[in-house]
Formats: sequence, structure tokens, C-alpha cells
Amino acid sequence: MITAADKPELLSPAGDPEALRAALSFGADAVYLAGKRFGMRSAPKNFDDNGLREACALAHSMGKRVYVTVNILPRNREIDELPDFFAFAQECGADAFIIADLGVFGLAKRYAPRVARHISTQAGVTNYASAQALYDMGASRVVLAREIPLDEIAQMRARLPKELELECFVHGAMCVSFSGRCLISSYLTGRDANHGDCAQPCRWKYHLFEESRDGQYFPVEQDSDGTFLYNSRDLCMIEHIPELVKAGVSSFKIEGRAKTAYYASVTTNAYRHAIDDYFAEGEAYTLKPWIREELEKISHREYSTGFYLGGEPGQVTGNGGYIRRYDNVAYCEEHIDDTTAVITQRNKFLVGDTLDILPPGGVPFTTVCLSLNNEAGESVESAPHPMERLTIKTDKPLPKASVIRKKR
Repeated sequence: MITAADKPELLSPAGDPEALRAALSFGADAVYLAGKRFGMRSAPKNFDDNGLREACALAHSMGKRVYVTVNILPRNREIDELPDFFAFAQECGADAFIIADLGVFGLAKRYAPRVARHISTQAGVTNYASAQALYDMGASRVVLAREIPLDEIAQMRARLPKELELECFVHGAMCVSFSGRCLISSYLTGRDANHGDCAQPCRWKYHLFEESRDGQYFPVEQDSDGTFLYNSRDLCMIEHIPELVKAGVSSFKIEGRAKTAYYASVTTNAYRHAIDDYFAEGEAYTLKPWIREELEKISHREYSTGFYLGGEPGQVTGNGGYIRRYDNVAYCEEHIDDTTAVITQRNKFLVGDTLDILPPGGVPFTTVCLSLNNEAGESVESAPHPMERLTIKTDKPLPKASVIRKKR
């Protein structure tokens, strides 16, 4: 029997302040983010010292939690810099650190004893004995390796202390390397994946060369678009919420600190509704079609269920790019009345277009753009300038902080 106590945390990515606000507004229970150093993503803006302090204050004001990633595999020169960072993050109010390295784990325990310690998926925990050993050392949560099927997660849950939380990825990009550890990027580009600077060579196009045919190359598979050997599908477990809960997963983690605020909004909203619906409906639960459709409105590769159901994530061999069916064209900054709002434009759209609206915590709906006025009050027929503030009139009210999209 599933009870309210079994309800998992929804954990969303925040690569910058805009994504942070989006994740919190659209229903995340907690967010994970990084400072300017020590996190396994160097592409996002991340958070400077002042930003980290503000992020913790904002999340706590909404009753949410902040987990700070310190999950690189550090070199000697970085170890001496960690104590000050840990002490500062504790002062800011960080709720947990996400850590991959045992030496880093020990430093966090010493210099930030009030902050919980979570074990990163980079540590490659695949069995209950490893999880138990880490719990005995002081870990309160383990982010399991992505290679584990659901039945083995259930076995681990049954053999571990209930106080040890199990966190699993439920959505986002998959890595072909073991739990994210990879040297391909370092070999080919000098960019260290284990320091968050992966060049993603697994997404590149590859061919075979034969030594006697200088300058000639051969696709590994005959295809007009080339061959993508390592290009894994994205993970999507939105249709398997009951199975994840019954396996004992404590926290549902959405991948994507390098993704946009739009991505954070849509994925968080979808999983928020799916989790809440399951706990409201119990065994009568069925996934509402609109929730599944939402995840087709973000840029993504072909979806799979990863290793959870006993199969393999599979490779996208026909192309290396994303599927994009919708554009995020604006955000609603201010609701004025039932027909008028102030928006910030992100991509071009026109008067007369049908727009797809996602309100914070709500269900998507469509409306028609009836008119647009620029900041000078002049009527315009289109919104072609990114970040321009406009006044829009529509045939339905636009709630503040709504995401505004247009189907391609």
C-alpha cells in the first residue's frame, strides 16, 4: 500500500538564476545547482558567491531545498580550495552537497558538518553493499548509477536502512560511459569531462578509414546522414511513475543543468502533475495524455526508458541532433487584465498566431495573439527582437510567469 510518506521528492536542474526561478515556480521540491567551481557542468552560467546566497534564500522562502554539486573528480591543486567553499556554502544555507569523491566527502564532513552529504551518480553505486558503506560513513542519500534496473533498485531498498534515501534520474540526456565517467573528450579535445567540460564526442559523426585508401572514409552504417555510434537516446520515465515509487525511489531527478529555463519549466511541471496525480488517484491512476505531450514540446533526442526496464537505452544512429516541435517565444512578465499582459520576447511570432501557454503549476491551453505594442506604445505586427518587452492582447488571460510557445 502506497502512502503519502512514500511520495518522492521532485528534484530539478538550475544552471542559472532564470532556470532556478522556473524550476521553483513550476513545482520542484528541490533544485540542484553549482557554484563557479567544483560542479560537473562548466557550460551553464552557474552561481557566483552572491548568486548562491540568493538562490538558497529564494528556495527557502518557498519551502524548497538547494543541493550544491561538488561532484568533479578533483586534482591535487583543487583540494586546498575546497574547505573555504564548503564553509561558505554552509553559511549560505545549502541543504546538501552532491559529492563523487571520497576525499571531497571527508572535507565536506569536516568543514560543513551541518550540510547533508549526497553521493553523486559519478561514484557508480550499483549495489546495496556500496550504498550501506557510504551510509555508514555519513551519507544521507545515494544517487544511484544509471545502469540499474528497477527490480534491483527495489532489492537495494529492501536491504538498506530506511533513513538512506535513494535518488534516481527520471528524465534527460544519458551518457554512454559508466555513470558519466568518460575520457573520450579528454583524448580528442583536451576537455576534461570529469571536470564538467565534456565536448560530447559521443554525439559526433564517425566513419571508418582503410589504411590503403588514403583520404577515403566509409560510414559504419550506410545512411545518407552518416553514423552516430555513441549517440544515446534521452531518458523519459513519465509513463512509469508507479513503478519508480514502488521500487522505493526517494527522489526523482531531472537531468539538465546545461538546459534552458524553458526546459526546466516544462519538465518540472509535467513530472509534478504526474506524481501528484498518482498519489491522488492510487491504483486507478492513468497518465493524462497532455502530460506526456508536454515532453514532446521541448528539444530532445528520441526517448527511451534507459536500463530501468531491463533493456538498453539504445542509440540514435540516424542523426545527432534534437527533435524540436515547438519554440519558446516569450514569457509573461505581468498580468494586467483578462486580455492584456506584458511579455518578454524570446523568439519571433506574429499577430494572429495561435500560442501555446503553460502557466506555472497549471495545464497548457492555447490562445490567439490579437495585438502587440512595443514599449513606445506603437502597434507592431510581429515580435522579432529577442528580450524586447511588449504588451500583448489575447483572447484568454495570461497568468504571470507563464511560458508562451508556438508550434513549428
